[in-house]
Amino acid sequence: MRDPKGWTARLLVVDDNKVNRLLLTRSLELQGHTVASAENGRVALEMLRREGFDLLLLDMEMPEMDGFQVLEQLVNDRQLRDLPVIVTSSLEGIANIVRCIELGAEDYLTKPVNPVLLKARIGASLEKKHLRDQQKELMRRFATPEVAQDLQDSGFSLGGKLVQASVMFSDIRGFTSLAESQPPEETIELLNTYYALMFDAISGHGGVVTLMMGDGLMSVFGAPMPLADHGESAVRAAQEMVELIDLFNVERQAAQKPPIKIGIGIASGEMVAGYTGTNQRATYTCIGDTVNLAARLETHTKVVQRAILIDQATRSGLSERIAVEPLGPVPFKGKAAAVDVFSIDPGQKH
Repeated sequence: MRDPKGWTARLLVVDDNKVNRLLLTRSLELQGHTVASAENGRVALEMLRREGFDLLLLDMEMPEMDGFQVLEQLVNDRQLRDLPVIVTSSLEGIANIVRCIELGAEDYLTKPVNPVLLKARIGASLEKKHLRDQQKELMRRFATPEVAQDLQDSGFSLGGKLVQASVMFSDIRGFTSLAESQPPEETIELLNTYYALMFDAISGHGGVVTLMMGDGLMSVFGAPMPLADHGESAVRAAQEMVELIDLFNVERQAAQKPPIKIGIGIASGEMVAGYTGTNQRATYTCIGDTVNLAARLETHTKVVQRAILIDQATRSGLSERIAVEPLGPVPFKGKAAAVDVFSIDPGQKH
């Protein structure tokens, strides 16, 4: 695409009349667009799901699958429902126009289509798509893919719901002292590398990072999307995080920089997950006793000098392939009874 004064895009023309397809395709190509065509709705949907298009020009009366059926398929397809559609049809009557608009069409032009009007409608539709794409890109940049998808599917509203999930807290041990001993730009470079490694391990096992505070990360496994075996997924992610840090330390030592260590706490159970804040500024997060316990476990890694600590609920959901060492009950602030704590061997994965 170019600027809004002269959009060019990849368009799909769908019409069962070959003459109409050829004439419309030629007209659009003269405007600078790349154009493909399909003779009916079934073929069009196959092409849309296989290739990338910026806009669909759709006839209504077609064999095998008509335009209404195509619109119904598009509105229920997560990947295609935001594709702009301009209907070009000989069907008359306000009821047909209303039905098309209700099914998500951007516009409805009756045949024979005025080429000047069509050009203007295409330009307006592509500009709207460009703005939507920009919004999606910003959302993906400042939210995780799972949260962005949840916002797209459900819309934004403050509040939360009860979920069964696992929460992980992690941070770099002695980070404050390390940051004070080196130039600020080295600290930023270290954090960016650290984030890249940790995000890869967490997202690779189905987790979602919900909070970044300096070197500290909070992640949830099982929200906003449900995740089977969320406890084991969190533990597997933690093991990979430690492994990646070990590999990263080889590079740091080669550059004569001090190695870093991380501590990770994981707790599983019921929590409230959702959007908190105001309508102007909000974040996706989880709250509850399970979240507080995960934070306490992460802090306790410094006391017992272990990399990964988990609670009983997480332990109960693990397969026998993961070696677990019981450390006994530990009293934590805010907990009426001592909590059974377990250590995970970060190097044991089978």
